[in-house]
Amino acid sequence: MLSECHNRRGRFWRFAAVFAAAGALAMSGCASGGGGGAGEDATSPSPTAPAAKVEAIANTVPEDIKSSGELVVGVNIPYPPNEFKDPSGKIVGFDVDLMNAIAATLGLTPDYRESDFAKIIPSIQGGTYDVGMSSFTDTKEREQTVDFVTYFNAGTMWAQRPGSSIDPNNACGKKVAVQATTTQEAEELPAKSKACTDAGKPPIEIVPFDGQDAATNAVVLGQVDAMSADSPVTSYAIKQSNGKLEPAGDIFDSAPYGWPVQKGSALAQSLQKALEHLIETGTYREIAVNWGVENGMIDKPVINGAVS
Repeated sequence: MLSECHNRRGRFWRFAAVFAAAGALAMSGCASGGGGGAGEDATSPSPTAPAAKVEAIANTVPEDIKSSGELVVGVNIPYPPNEFKDPSGKIVGFDVDLMNAIAATLGLTPDYRESDFAKIIPSIQGGTYDVGMSSFTDTKEREQTVDFVTYFNAGTMWAQRPGSSIDPNNACGKKVAVQATTTQEAEELPAKSKACTDAGKPPIEIVPFDGQDAATNAVVLGQVDAMSADSPVTSYAIKQSNGKLEPAGDIFDSAPYGWPVQKGSALAQSLQKALEHLIETGTYREIAVNWGVENGMIDKPVINGAVS
């Protein structure tokens, strides 16, 4: 989470570009000196079974969208594993697979249109896009201009090597990798380290790296004890590590991601019903597990569920 990019998605994001390009290599056999990379599977898991149209839910879609046959989605990339481009240039990710399933349930074809992040919500307000899909954090401030349908919870999450017993709330004396200029480096770890020294314990040794891939590799290679990053990034790294990483504790400081739509649009209810259906059928879980982000799954989507 990068302090200079606050509110891009309600969280911080610049590391995503680095991780998209290098994350697969970092978590491949090259990380431990072995041979063989992770290949395409490292960035784009095998697709899940396509969802099918549900007439009762599709009938709730606003008539202008229904008649067009398309769901126009504003998206800003990269932010792996949620939305980014695979080596062929195709937009992929957890958010993409989930939105594909949502659109199919509604009997629509998704039309993804790349945009500057700051222009997505204004474009929804102006009617250019039907919905936004860029890991938006649902905030009370944003709810003043658009409605949100929540679909995921994201926060901070630590990772460690298997068999370790690192406690993110008691890591005194441990080496913890972070990406430089993130809030994990600037806020989370300094505060926790100060709590250690205030209690007469050794400080946390904060080990910053220019890229998230390097921070992840440091854990795999045993150069540090753990790493701290945004929960989807950590979960994805664990998914791609082939058993070399595991969670260290649970997600904390979490907040809901949501899909923004026009204020007062009935599309919000349609999206909510579609996601409820995908949760009930297990498709939502299948997609989340496929991308290694199941720790952020929700049980029930709500409209305008901001916590702050």
